[in-house]
Amino acid sequence: MPAAAVLALLAFTFGVLARTAGWQAAEPIVFSALAFSGSGQLGALAILSVGGGVTAAVASAAFLNLRFLPMGVSVAPALSGGRLSRFAQAQALTDASWVAAARLDGTFDRRTLVANGAAQYAAWVLGTVAGACVGPRLISPEALGLDAVFPAFFLALLADQLRDREPGSRPRPVPLAALAGLLTLALVPVTPPGIPILAGAATALLALG
Repeated sequence: MPAAAVLALLAFTFGVLARTAGWQAAEPIVFSALAFSGSGQLGALAILSVGGGVTAAVASAAFLNLRFLPMGVSVAPALSGGRLSRFAQAQALTDASWVAAARLDGTFDRRTLVANGAAQYAAWVLGTVAGACVGPRLISPEALGLDAVFPAFFLALLADQLRDREPGSRPRPVPLAALAGLLTLALVPVTPPGIPILAGAATALLALG
């Protein structure tokens, strides 16, 4: 429930900012119902809001969600049933549900994963509905600082990735983050919207070396 409450607030902010950017009320709601991705949706909204293209927005969302590939592999043994059933259960995979379902022996509890994911999905969609339908009538995003939620969200994701790793692990996350930031800043004045964030995210591929 704490994770769901945080997601509801973030979803409310997403709905308000989407309406502020000129979206119709149904658009952010449908986006949330189909995508269910805080980082991906906020990244796409950021790019589209400054005139970026759909291709750049989709690519940005894909980069931001690459972490779910290894996470999906790790929980796959815990899922049950046929292909469709396993596919449906996998939709409950989020950062918070993955952590909640993890056991000390490295396995995952399927019921915990699904229950957490379902609660978070409901919070995400309902939060977006409230933000898109009611938010713009009640508040100004700038007045409450909602426009700062979005960069704060990404900074929180980044801070989590900058935690110390085991000695000897390479490459270190701090140099990669610095390189990504410098590359993004350098490209902002000379490339179309969307390209800087894609280039910055692509530096994460260096971690595969």
